[in-house]
Amino acid sequence: MLLDYLRFALKNLRNRQLRSWLTVLGIVIGIASIVALITVSQGLENSIEEQFEKIGSNRIFISAGGGGDPTARSGLTQKDVDRLEKLPDLEWVTPYLIAAVPVEFGRESLNARISGVPADDMDRRWGDLDLSLKEGRFLAEGEKSSTMIGIRVSDDMFEKNVRVNNNLMIKDKKFKVIGIMDEIGNSDDDNMILVPIETARELAGTPDAVTMIEVVIKNPAEMDRVAQKIQRTLEKIRDEESFEVQTPEQILNQLGSILDIIQVVLVGIAAISLLVGGLGIMNSMYTNVLERTNEIGVMKSIGATNSDIMLMFVLESGVIGLVGGVIGALFGTLIGKGVGLAAAASGFSILKVSVSFGVIILGILFSVVVGILSGAMPARQASKLKPIDALRYD
Repeated sequence: MLLDYLRFALKNLRNRQLRSWLTVLGIVIGIASIVALITVSQGLENSIEEQFEKIGSNRIFISAGGGGDPTARSGLTQKDVDRLEKLPDLEWVTPYLIAAVPVEFGRESLNARISGVPADDMDRRWGDLDLSLKEGRFLAEGEKSSTMIGIRVSDDMFEKNVRVNNNLMIKDKKFKVIGIMDEIGNSDDDNMILVPIETARELAGTPDAVTMIEVVIKNPAEMDRVAQKIQRTLEKIRDEESFEVQTPEQILNQLGSILDIIQVVLVGIAAISLLVGGLGIMNSMYTNVLERTNEIGVMKSIGATNSDIMLMFVLESGVIGLVGGVIGALFGTLIGKGVGLAAAASGFSILKVSVSFGVIILGILFSVVVGILSGAMPARQASKLKPIDALRYD
């Protein structure tokens, strides 16, 4: 019996193909938006977690105040670095200085960010990070006019590719390229120009400035205790607290909270289009009830019950939701994949968008439920029609 009702519903949808497909289109847009947004946000979250796993559980980051632009931050100094180096819990203390300066190669000139880092023991400082050289070598202690560059500086920043042993003019000073980093996957890191931190301070005109300090602790199990100790140590030697001590877990939790909020807002916006699609189904089903009033009267006169009539119309709206959900989930997945490819082409290869069958199934089920709920009221109206009134309807 149920299969008969289903075939009857499909036949009615085929008889009204244009209206049916226009109704389906509203559901397709809503489900495609939801699936694409969830897929991309999950890919971004997974990529961030993967990057923090590469950083490891033994690093703590001390950042200066001043907002989102690293070149605008101030507050940390070499004095803070020297004090942290005396703590017995720390294996490495690595200060960074980020500054925006003019960079020239050939006849091209542009403003770029340089990152000043300690040149001594770079291979050991970064030994447990997932960083590798495509060509050349790391900076060495005592070098003042050498630089390492990211892959996008090498291949994309200038019209002509920059290679090992080429020279860059950084603020009118010549620097020899001694190493090119492998692709990391985000534009900030892949566009980095590394120079010794003493040289970066000369170029920026800030003799003892530090933008960020990265420390490696000896015992990862004592991460929280050491982080608190660093906080207390810096508070004692500073007149103000324009700095922040963060562990990878804290940063990951903050980013996760931000991503969750963004995901809820975006999915909420997409759900509005799905609601519009549901209203389209309701409108279409009300129109079907009016057009098929005589047909309903005939079915009731030969024995169809109120439940039979209601089931037929609910099945019809559910089929619209199912078709819209399947097509929408397919398009949403393709859109998500397209966003991943576009991000990779733009230098954000860390964003790996993968297909989640759970999200696809959830999207389809959600669409079917919306279809059934949208068709429930018109179906109830159809089931309450009296046979004699329905047969007289013109």
